[in-house]
Amino acid sequence: MTIRDLQDEIIRLKKEKNICILAHAYQGQDIWEVADYIGDSFGLSQKAAEVQADTVIMCGVRFMAETVKILSPQKTVFLANPIAGCPMADQMDKDLIAQMKEDMPGFTVVAYINTTAELKTVCDVCVTSSSAVKIIRNIPNDKILFIPDCNLGDWVSKQVPEKKIELVRGGCPTHLRMTKRDVERARKQHPKAEILMHPECHPSIVALADFVGSTTEIMSYAEKSTNKEYVIATENSIVEHLQFKCPNKSFYPLSKDCICHNMSATTLIDVYRTVKGTGGEEIIMSDELITSSRKCIDEMLRLGQ
Repeated sequence: MTIRDLQDEIIRLKKEKNICILAHAYQGQDIWEVADYIGDSFGLSQKAAEVQADTVIMCGVRFMAETVKILSPQKTVFLANPIAGCPMADQMDKDLIAQMKEDMPGFTVVAYINTTAELKTVCDVCVTSSSAVKIIRNIPNDKILFIPDCNLGDWVSKQVPEKKIELVRGGCPTHLRMTKRDVERARKQHPKAEILMHPECHPSIVALADFVGSTTEIMSYAEKSTNKEYVIATENSIVEHLQFKCPNKSFYPLSKDCICHNMSATTLIDVYRTVKGTGGEEIIMSDELITSSRKCIDEMLRLGQ
């Protein structure tokens, strides 16, 4: 089968079986073209809750599929490739953070969305990279324990200096591959280009960026800006997607090594087998886990209004 044959069959099967396909922004272009919705993890979960589909397939990583199930417990949710995890989400566990809460009374525990459902059960508020600043500003408490990404936490702390934000060492190994040397080389090679960067990058290079934002915000900025050249400092799949969206503009990766192996694990064949009923992994969660982990997400929605 060709890519086009596979895509046509996936589209036919998803319509026949009332399936909604979600693709995170870091998925390949071939998967984007069969997805019903594309975006950041939490935005996709919200879309899944709105649609009438009985089954939802997440083309992303495990914590994203868990979030879909938390917000849509009545739906059947599949992770297209069962081995697609998130190293950041696995860096901390429930017992560690529960102990930190005991050791740091009076702190509000803020969890980045890139955490497991189990870890969310002991957190007070959840945030995304695009909503973190607003939500932390809206938290009545001025003492914050931010987990697990200390790089995103450092960026947020600079935007909200009035809060005391304690960080725990953790982060995205993919974004940490980019260095100050990469930025210096990009400036030399592409002097007219703006550098668009994700806040999961190390603070030493975030300070050198022209624009800092979530994946969705980076793409929106590049599409709307009048500039013609951009260096993209996030997962390299975004370079390709922007090339498709804006063929009249030029996009360059900050580093050839900024590739998330977990995101790239999902293939079009995985999606095909999942819609066919012979692949993927159904996300099974107890009612207690869904209820407990949803509390910090609901608090995020409340504070974000």
